[in-house]
Amino acid sequence: MKNIVKELKTFLILWSTQALSTLGSAMTNFALTLWLYQKTGSALQTALLSICSYAPYVCMSIFAGALSDRWDKKKTMLVCDTFAAGCTVIVLILLKQDLLMPWHMYVLNAVNGLMNTIQQPAGDVAMTLITPKKHYQRTSGLRSFSNSLVTILNPVLATSLFAFAGIDAVIYVDLGTFAVAFFALLLFIRIPEVPKRAEADGESFFASVKEGLRYLQDNRLILVLILFLAGVNLVASAFDAVLPAYVLPRKNGGEAVLGMVTSCAGIATLAGSLLVTVMPAPKDRIRVIYGTMLLSLSLENFLLAFGRTPALWCLGQVIGWLPVPFMNANLDVILRSSIPESLQGRVYSCRNTLQFFTIPIGFFAGGVLVDELCEPMLEAAAGESLLHLLFGSGKGAGAAMVMLILGITGTLICLVFGRILRRYRFEE
Repeated sequence: MKNIVKELKTFLILWSTQALSTLGSAMTNFALTLWLYQKTGSALQTALLSICSYAPYVCMSIFAGALSDRWDKKKTMLVCDTFAAGCTVIVLILLKQDLLMPWHMYVLNAVNGLMNTIQQPAGDVAMTLITPKKHYQRTSGLRSFSNSLVTILNPVLATSLFAFAGIDAVIYVDLGTFAVAFFALLLFIRIPEVPKRAEADGESFFASVKEGLRYLQDNRLILVLILFLAGVNLVASAFDAVLPAYVLPRKNGGEAVLGMVTSCAGIATLAGSLLVTVMPAPKDRIRVIYGTMLLSLSLENFLLAFGRTPALWCLGQVIGWLPVPFMNANLDVILRSSIPESLQGRVYSCRNTLQFFTIPIGFFAGGVLVDELCEPMLEAAAGESLLHLLFGSGKGAGAAMVMLILGITGTLICLVFGRILRRYRFEE
């Protein structure tokens, strides 16, 4: 055990401090979501926060990897973190002056999304460079573990601070965690240089971008996995857009219940992360990836579509999120083992564009389905109609109907791609 800690010392410092900063940022995002829903009461306007974060991420990721492969990883991460913190400070100033408007938040989220676009491939490659290959599955489990803790803690902490001290206190915590992560990276982390390929000398920027796309074209297993997860992200992001509109307006819902339901997702992911960290490698990583997503996207949405109590909503989150670390860890091993380190930045960025372009579409679709289709349909339905029998009545019933649509869509995506993925084999 001591040898493992020694071998992973640099990783553990970077991982823990970045996770702490992620917690602070997630708390701010959750508090801003509550603030905006209180102001507007609209699922679509609340979903636009995430759409504005992901739109630059999707549009620019394909170029960010080529830049990341050329730039110093540590400096890139420090500069991007600084810009993101600056956006948070601007939000705080606007709040203090009572000037904060939804459009301010959309613009600042877009800037944050752009910074994350550049930082993520640099961070992914940095994690690879400071981690011995034999520890890839273990460190993937640890990263899932920290993501789980963030999911558990951020709604609870954000809701508590938001209720008792206001959104200002949430932002101050966010800035404090940023400072810890920034100085840990600046003072205590050394990231090795990526070995350069001889053919990369003098390579143009656009040639670097094309090389990432060419790699995916030549490695069909990676490409099919990415497209499958694009479908998964479409359903998952629509679910995230619908969930506040599903829980907040109900008589047995509200902010505290939304925090509890969201925390259950984190608890389930935490349990899955612990299991995947200690379990042996599976015989068929590909089957694990699509099998876990079939379980996640089907049962969770169906339970929430027809469940009327917070207990069932929490159970749905547990069923939906427990398998996610198994998918993430196995995907991570396939990617890191298959893609050369010198290409990872640009390939990961091409992956980000292809895998995550459905996220803003999903957020938009979820908001539109709730606000413009399902809620009006439930309001117009007769009191004893089949729709009210299935989904209930009042505000939030339309969101339950959307959950059923998402469950059916997610099941079909997993079944179709499962048939395609069974044609491929991965050799470690």
